[in-house]
Amino acid sequence: MATKIRLQRHGKKRYAYYHLVVADARAKRDGKNIERLGFYNPNTNPATIDFDFDRALHWVKVGAQPTDTVRALLSYKGVMHKNHLDKGVLKGAFTQEEAEKKFEDWLNEKGGKIQSKTDGINKAQADATAKSFAEEKAKADSKIAAANAKLAEILAAEEALKAEAEAAANPAPEAVEEAPAAEAPVEEAPVAEVPEETPVAEVKEEAPAAEAKEETKAAE
Repeated sequence: MATKIRLQRHGKKRYAYYHLVVADARAKRDGKNIERLGFYNPNTNPATIDFDFDRALHWVKVGAQPTDTVRALLSYKGVMHKNHLDKGVLKGAFTQEEAEKKFEDWLNEKGGKIQSKTDGINKAQADATAKSFAEEKAKADSKIAAANAKLAEILAAEEALKAEAEAAANPAPEAVEEAPAAEAPVEEAPVAEVPEETPVAEVKEEAPAAEAKEETKAAE
């Protein structure tokens, strides 16, 4: 009986996962299977691949033909490489111990690559999360600032309306502005002109003549 190692679809639309099964090559995809080896979930990052390594190796050795996708999964986990090494032991290319050492080295190298890839994915996810958080925080801060500005405008408008209402209810008396008193121009009094003194030589001496006239009248 020809057997195949293939995937059997489960799950729901846009979120399917698969069982890794051994089935008759003539059976339908979702039909009866001989053995379920594990499952494969491509929805995680990295994808989840979990199956019984020894049973998968056994079925490969007895001639079960994996589909292309299953072959890639088996190679990823090292089943195909282990089968190749075991064939080399049977042919005498190297001992079983050497085959085990080679396979262990392969696993360590593969594990390092997987871990490096996983770390890169985790870092990318962490960076994306941090970036998303920063963007969301910036949006939230912007909304808060806009709300505070709007609230400040509303409060200022209310204060202005309140001030106008108070001014209308209590009008202030009009201030009478007194015109500044015009300053009377101070007129300076004209300086009295001092008459020039008549020179002494020019004054006629009339007093002695009068005295002589009076003496004549007395003698008469």
